[in-house]
Amino acid sequence: MNSTILRGNGWANQLRHHNAFYDNDLWSFHPANGPGTKRATWFKPDQLSREPILADVAILVVRFSDSFADLWPDLAGERGAELLVSDAASGEPTLSKVAVVILAAGGAERDAYEWLERHEFRSAPPVFAVGGDPGRRVTAKLVGQGAKDYFALPEDLELLRNAVSAAVKRRARKLDREALEPADPKIEAFSGIIGDSPALRTVLGRAARAIPHPDTTVLILGETGTGKELLAKGIHAGGPRRRAPFVPVNCSALPKHLVESELFGHERGAFTDAHAAKPGLFEVADGGTLFLDEIGTLPTDVQAKLLRVLEDKCIRRVGGTKLRTVDVRILAATNGNLLDDIDAGEFREDLFFRLSVITLTLPPLRARGKDVLLVTQWYLDKLARQHGMPAPSLTPEAHSALLAYHWPGNVRELRNGIERALLLSEDGELDVSELVPRTDRPAMIEGTIPFPAALDDIATAAAKSTLELCGGNRSEAARRLHISRRRLRRLLDEDQVSA
Repeated sequence: MNSTILRGNGWANQLRHHNAFYDNDLWSFHPANGPGTKRATWFKPDQLSREPILADVAILVVRFSDSFADLWPDLAGERGAELLVSDAASGEPTLSKVAVVILAAGGAERDAYEWLERHEFRSAPPVFAVGGDPGRRVTAKLVGQGAKDYFALPEDLELLRNAVSAAVKRRARKLDREALEPADPKIEAFSGIIGDSPALRTVLGRAARAIPHPDTTVLILGETGTGKELLAKGIHAGGPRRRAPFVPVNCSALPKHLVESELFGHERGAFTDAHAAKPGLFEVADGGTLFLDEIGTLPTDVQAKLLRVLEDKCIRRVGGTKLRTVDVRILAATNGNLLDDIDAGEFREDLFFRLSVITLTLPPLRARGKDVLLVTQWYLDKLARQHGMPAPSLTPEAHSALLAYHWPGNVRELRNGIERALLLSEDGELDVSELVPRTDRPAMIEGTIPFPAALDDIATAAAKSTLELCGGNRSEAARRLHISRRRLRRLLDEDQVSA
């Protein structure tokens, strides 16, 4: 195959006009002659190892003029896609592997409009018209005729790059998804979730139907310790994004003044200690899944920015001006009641609707019947191997105690009880007194609830004690007290004022 090496001011000047700077870079052009569509691949030599050409993913440019001709190889090459170039006068284009169609209409927007009239593009792949006229009238006409968007260069160059990147990634994910077999709740994705109760099977069945849809947001509800993160990992591991990162984030553990920087990243000098630029967790999870646990604890100003990211698929680092495209699936979880938080003004209703496209509610362990016995045996075998000990047998007495206790801490509490009983039991049998607490009453911190006392003082003392029992987790403390986080904060603030 012949190769033409291009180096020169013409290329550099053309890109400089479009706010790109590749001066003195070396580019290769490999033409493949043939009738109809002209096929070409442009690449920087140092991109060969970093940007492999994606199989069956192409960008089709339909030429109405020669404007911006040098831009298209760059646009395809840096995204690893094949570039197909066709003249507008050619016949019906072949779209079998096309991720996006670009109408190169600089100065010929009317011709592009008429071309759209003759071709039906109201379904995938998306069609982007590109020209130099920033007028709204041109945009409205082309979009109304079937184009997904119109980009006026050079002003919209970065927006065009982001839109093309998103289209190429969607095509690649679609191919990956088509290679998967239909999801099943019994497949390996959920192998770490033990149980066979109807309540659990129902949730896993719904979760399995969410697996093949890599852009759909899922909101996972459930008490502390029910396995929300484990379910999120299963959804990720069974889906098209499984080869990309799964990034879990405990929103309640993020310092309020750093939440935005942690999620979206920051540029150097954005604040006092920002000595270097840092990508946020959205960028770390690019191509994969970002799991936002305790979503209800996010500050409302960050909630607004999260909603914008969900809508636009772009983030802007703190202290930066550049929009960065991110391709991330959002899975969120909470052990609180977001509807109560919405009523209290602590959570955005529009964000709730955006996050809860699919809602999964994990049942508490007490509602799963004999699942507690299956989970106990599974952890007993695992922990015995971990500690190098023989696994003791479960007596009928242990069975009865396990089924009778209501497990307020769910699977997490059960696991801790099993490990404690395993290490402290003798004679090859689990000590039931170590496995199950002697009483199902919630533990209280001695001496912290004043009585007799004014009702307000009792409520404030109960709030402080419950918060301490929950390790400072305000969402969990509010849930146990059956009040909103706002009410809990008010009780704690009143105590500080009185002090």
